[in-house]
Amino acid sequence: MLRHYKIELPAFGRGFHLITDLILNQIPDLPATGVLQIFIQHTSAGISINEAADPDVRHDFQLYFKHLAPENLPGIIHTEEGPDDMPAHVLAALMGSSVQIPIIMGRLALGRWQGIFLGEFRDARRKRTVIITIIE
Repeated sequence: MLRHYKIELPAFGRGFHLITDLILNQIPDLPATGVLQIFIQHTSAGISINEAADPDVRHDFQLYFKHLAPENLPGIIHTEEGPDDMPAHVLAALMGSSVQIPIIMGRLALGRWQGIFLGEFRDARRKRTVIITIIE
């Protein structure tokens, strides 16, 4: 059995935002066993699972990602939406647009320190939409 939920996330600025609880609060219930998939419907933001215990990790992610895809790189031609647009597409491609998490005993089988993150790669705050699919 498949269930789908379309969830609009709050508008976040650039950075890495822990959204585990935002997702779980929008889903009525999880089955005893299955898989939860999260897919983001955007090309300048991504979804990831990473360490949720120490907020310094989010800061350091931002530092690394800025280094990987700098703004105003000479030669970039996709610049109509501003200097942060093309780097945002590159970073979204690196992070990915979906994750799958096993459901065991009615809970997400995330590791002790893991959480679900939205990587927002644009400066302007904007709402993002994710599709949650639960496979029982």
